[in-house]
This record gives sequence, structure tokens and C-alpha cells, in this order.
Amino acid sequence: MTTTTVPRTQDLSEGALGMALLDIERRDLSTARRHLTQATARGVSTGSNASLFHGAPALEFVLARAHGADDNVRAAVDRVVDARLAAAHRRQAAGALPHLAEWDLIRGLTGLAALLLSRQPPAPRLPDVLTCLVALAQPAHGDGRPVPGWWSPIGPVGEEMAGGHGNNGMAHGIAGPLALLSLALRDGISVPGQEEAVDTFATWLDRHGAHYWSTAAHLDADQPPAPEPTRQSWCYGQPGIARAQQLAALALGDPARRRAAEDTIETTLTDPLHLARITDSTLCHGWAGLLTLTRAVAADSPAPDRFSPIIQDLHRRLATSWERLPKLGFMEGRAGAQLALQAPDAVGWSRALLLT
Repeated sequence: MTTTTVPRTQDLSEGALGMALLDIERRDLSTARRHLTQATARGVSTGSNASLFHGAPALEFVLARAHGADDNVRAAVDRVVDARLAAAHRRQAAGALPHLAEWDLIRGLTGLAALLLSRQPPAPRLPDVLTCLVALAQPAHGDGRPVPGWWSPIGPVGEEMAGGHGNNGMAHGIAGPLALLSLALRDGISVPGQEEAVDTFATWLDRHGAHYWSTAAHLDADQPPAPEPTRQSWCYGQPGIARAQQLAALALGDPARRRAAEDTIETTLTDPLHLARITDSTLCHGWAGLLTLTRAVAADSPAPDRFSPIIQDLHRRLATSWERLPKLGFMEGRAGAQLALQAPDAVGWSRALLLT
């Protein structure tokens, strides 16, 4: 018997806010209002933990799917953005390396930029955030050696890590800024150096993207070591990175990179050994995320039919397993799985994953 995990409230990943996305996609606004009331009953964060996936920015993202985000909510988000930009500028002025939470999709400026980009018209603060992300393409110094500008002194789960690391995934790594900057370019929005940054990030992932993250030892090697067998998903691994690479190719007009990204999706998601390592149905690291991602890849491919068998297989796997998920929410629960099964994405919820 499945045990249901009670969701948090103002958290987009597991809380009532994320559950409201499914209600809005289904046009069940009465249930959406109930979930939104639950999410905001104890207030909404605009503090240092506020991000696309928590607090006021998460609330705006959900409300905007139903065209219900008002000026008060947007003003609260703008204050969050201003505070995060100010902190990033202080860090840059000090010459320090960034922590992932400064700039990643889940907690940082990439997620906030995704929200600002989804406003109509895009928010006036968006160019400032894009400029901050573009700056990550500039080389930095760590432990007396040159490192990429997004290199973090702290490990992927907040641990001390000798020599630091360069995170490569979509959720917490440089694939997130790559996807965001590419989506902005496709929307005709750019700042100085943006195309060059897209090229820098994409070229790095050409070399290092087979790894969840890169270490100082990888920088010293003539070639990065062969990766250990790992789960391939939206959050970490080749599928999420390949979608970011496809978006970069579309933004820069690079058909060879687009073909390579699409080939990676096809190869990875038809490999029984890769598929055997996927053990759940979630958006974050399971069948739902892979299904949503592959649909997005197919929609932007000149040969979408090549992905039809993969989409059918992923849909079948998801349809037969999602009800066993113990959580109710968006990223790791049943709401996200059901959103993936319903397919149309009429309200644009997949922008939270930087897939569209």
C-alpha cells in the first residue's frame, strides 16, 4: 500500500503550490483556489530562501498560469530579484567563487530569470539577471588556478569539496543557465555577451556533460575520465543537458549541435542499461520528466517522428507506475506525473523545468 507524504505549503516542488499547477492545467479553478489558500495560509516568503521553487516567485509562477498574478505579487518578486542581484554583485566585487544557490534553476537567478521571461511583456529587471548569468562565462580563479566562472567551492549537496566543482546538470548546474539564455535569445531578448556565453557553456558541456559534475582532477586531465554508470534524467545526466544543447543550437543556428543533441536523446532513451537505472515516475528524475523533455525535443526537431516510439514507451512506463508515488506534489509526486501524462501543457508549466 502506498503511504502518502503530506506536502509542504509554499514549495513548488512538493507543496500545495505545485499541486495547484495540475488543477490549473485541468481548468479546475475551485480546487486550485483551495490549494493556493493552503499554500499561503502562513504567509509567503520573500527572504533569502525565496526562488522559483519557493515563496513569492513560486506563487507568481503558479498564479500566472491562470493569469492571476497581480501587481502586489510581482512587486514582492521584484524585491526578491533585487536582493539576489545585489548579493551576486557583492560576491563578484569580492572576487569570490559563487555557490550554486546564487545562480541555479531551483534556488537561484536562473529560476528567477525563467519567471521574469515568462511575464508578458518580459520584466524590466530581466536584462540585469541575464547579465549576471552571462558573467558566469568569464574565467575565475580558485585555489590559485583558473576555473570556470560558475565553479563552486562547495559540493553539490553543500559539503566541503577540495578544489570545488563545476556542476553540469539542468537543476543545479550550468545546463540551466545555458537553457535559459538560449530561450531568451529565441524570444529576441539578449544582453551583451549572451551568445558568447551560450557558446562557452555549450562547449564546456560537449567535453564534460557526461558527468553529473566536474572536479579539479577533471580540469587537470587531458580528457575527462569515462563516467560511471548513472541514472539519466531531467535533473542530472544526458537528457536534460541534451535539451539545453538543442536549445543552444536553435538559438545560435547550429544544425550540427542540434543533431548531436537529438542523437543523444535517442541513444540514451533507447538503451536498456540506461532505462534500467530509472526507478520512479517523477518529473525530477523519473519517467515524467523524460516524457515531458522528449516531447519538447521532438517539437523542436525537423524529424519529430524519430521520437514517437520513445514517447510511446515513456508514456506507457509512466502510465503504469505513477500511482505508486508516495508524494502528492509537482517535482517528485503524483501531480507532476499527471501533468506529464496529460501532455498539452496548455498553461506553460514546463517553463519551470526550462524545457519550453
